[in-house]
Amino acid sequence: MKILIVEDEPALRELIQRSLEKERYVTESAVDFYSALDKIEMYDYDCILLDIMLPGGSGLDVLARLKELRKKENVIIISARDSIEDKVEGLELGADDYLPKPFHLMELSARIRSVARRHRA
Repeated sequence: MKILIVEDEPALRELIQRSLEKERYVTESAVDFYSALDKIEMYDYDCILLDIMLPGGSGLDVLARLKELRKKENVIIISARDSIEDKVEGLELGADDYLPKPFHLMELSARIRSVARRHRA
């Protein structure tokens, strides 16, 4: 699986990336709104881990752009914003899952496998 990690916090991004690469996932990363847009427009991914609060714009706008492009990537929002309204908005915009920060890497990995299974069926 090829996974795009859209996260502006360097320590968290690197931790996620190392953890997923140990599980033999291929990973790429984007550190801000514009680099995320560039990546989703140029490449296809099996899963996108998407932070909402990004330098330059909102992850929710990245999600909306995915929809405009008619891309079928699995999207898991990873965000410190954990209100019910934020979760509902992300899911309504097309995210497959919403994982509030802080989270355990084992749970993130399980959720990636879960959305992958659902989309293969």
